[in-house]
Amino acid sequence: MKRPTPLTLYTFAMSHYSEKIRWTLDASGIPYREVCLSPAFHIAPALRMSGRGQTTLPIVRSDTQAIQDSPRILRWLQQERGPLPLMPCEHEAALREVEQRFDAIGKDVARYLYAHSFGVSDAHIVKLWTDHAPPWQATAIRLGYPVLRWAFRRKLAINPARVALAEDRIRLAVEWLDREIADGRRHLVGEALTVADITAASLLAPLACPRQHPVYGDPAYQEGMRGALAAWAERPAMAWVRRLYDQHRGDMQGGVLQARA
Repeated sequence: MKRPTPLTLYTFAMSHYSEKIRWTLDASGIPYREVCLSPAFHIAPALRMSGRGQTTLPIVRSDTQAIQDSPRILRWLQQERGPLPLMPCEHEAALREVEQRFDAIGKDVARYLYAHSFGVSDAHIVKLWTDHAPPWQATAIRLGYPVLRWAFRRKLAINPARVALAEDRIRLAVEWLDREIADGRRHLVGEALTVADITAASLLAPLACPRQHPVYGDPAYQEGMRGALAAWAERPAMAWVRRLYDQHRGDMQGGVLQARA
């Protein structure tokens, strides 16, 4: 039987949705190459690959097709590279419920962090956006940052009402996780690591700052986002995220460490 060709994973380095898929691939032992794209410069390739009129990342590309959006990618991986131990069929409904709960706050986390960082930590944001960019793209991002910042504010609807709503939605998800782990359980569904754990930990990682992540674990990131992170640092849910990374993440293998667009 012919072995499937390695996949290509297109990401943003600091994207928590990208980390969800990167971790799933790593934990499943599925070969892939990661390409980190730069904000704004990701639009054309994402539109071209997805064929869905959407610019979101991550995108997983095989030798025959491209799959966009992390829930769709997980379903595709289960079908084409599975069955995956991370997605046991007997827990399908429970896994999906947890995945949907934390996927739903992904934009809220981004909105919350950028709202507390634009105008305060702009130099650090520029660094995050250019760390994996080719030189000409990095120059364009630096020169065009005021316009890009305006575009991000508009795209993420960063205004007082939406930011307050985002914080409320994050708090509800964190409180739910606090309750779920209050009995000392290590995993959210079943007795082993699943995509439920990976989704919850990945989507909260920008707030929990696990040391294994080359962006969120970087002291420069934590300093740049200090005002936004302080309210969450001591929550049991964040300790659970850091512990899950300690127990299961290991050395990250994705293109955050190796590939450039």
